[in-house]
Amino acid sequence: MAVVGSYFPGRGTLIELTFRDGQAHGEAAGLAEGVLRILAHRGITVRPETRHRIRECPYRSTLSHWLDRAFTVSQADELLDELFAVEESDR
Repeated sequence: MAVVGSYFPGRGTLIELTFRDGQAHGEAAGLAEGVLRILAHRGITVRPETRHRIRECPYRSTLSHWLDRAFTVSQADELLDELFAVEESDR
């Protein structure tokens, strides 16, 4: 019996790749909006630069981390500050 990894019509084609990219982009956009909604619900002001950075982040793992942290930070910029601290410690 053959095992098929994907049942997407036209699998392995540009159409499938485009579909998957769109799906990933949609998931990232949903996570970003979740982060911003939690901050708004908590009454935390988000500067336009920070809002843009959150909305434009393509990494679902980073956005998931920010989503978890959005419940505990006292300022929206703490989300980004933490990311930069991790990046600098890796150098």
